[in-house]
Amino acid sequence: MKKASFFSFLLLTACVTINIYFPAAAAEKVADEIIKGIQTEEGVYSEPKENVAPQSKASEIEFQYVAYQVIDSFLNIIFSNAYAEAANLSVNTNEISNLRSAMQGRFSALKTFYANGIVGIKSDGFIVVKGSIPLRDRNKVKKLVAAENADRQRLYQAIANANGHPEWASQIKSTFAARWISNAKSGWWYQSSNGSWKQK
Repeated sequence: MKKASFFSFLLLTACVTINIYFPAAAAEKVADEIIKGIQTEEGVYSEPKENVAPQSKASEIEFQYVAYQVIDSFLNIIFSNAYAEAANLSVNTNEISNLRSAMQGRFSALKTFYANGIVGIKSDGFIVVKGSIPLRDRNKVKKLVAAENADRQRLYQAIANANGHPEWASQIKSTFAARWISNAKSGWWYQSSNGSWKQK
């Protein structure tokens, strides 16, 4: 009875709350790889996989010692998995792959409008018609911009969902916003945080 109570006590003390913080560095890496893939048609990001260590067996004589070891191993596994989740972002889903493909295909049409200043990157990472559009291109550009912005929003939510944290969508959006501007090509226009427009 004492053994059961002791073990129950250890398990209760092991019930800790793990707070998974938004992995900002991993999000920046993922954003760069996705954006570069869209803009240069290179590479696909893949996440590293973690191995879980096997559990050890306990003997009756060393009950208390082994109980502590079991709890310690249990906590190590929890913290290890929590760290792995915090350190990496998964982007390997069909939805994300389809969105990346659509954006990659659209980029070949958009890049001309980035280059001539008709389309610019806003401070929030979405794109906007900035310059005057020749009449022949007006509908085309407006459709491209609307489709691109819709896919960017879907991409951020899809990444958040793929990692089991739908609430991360706004943070992923903010991360991508900075990286879209950082990865803009020379000559493209972007909006600074104070609302002014600058050319790379």
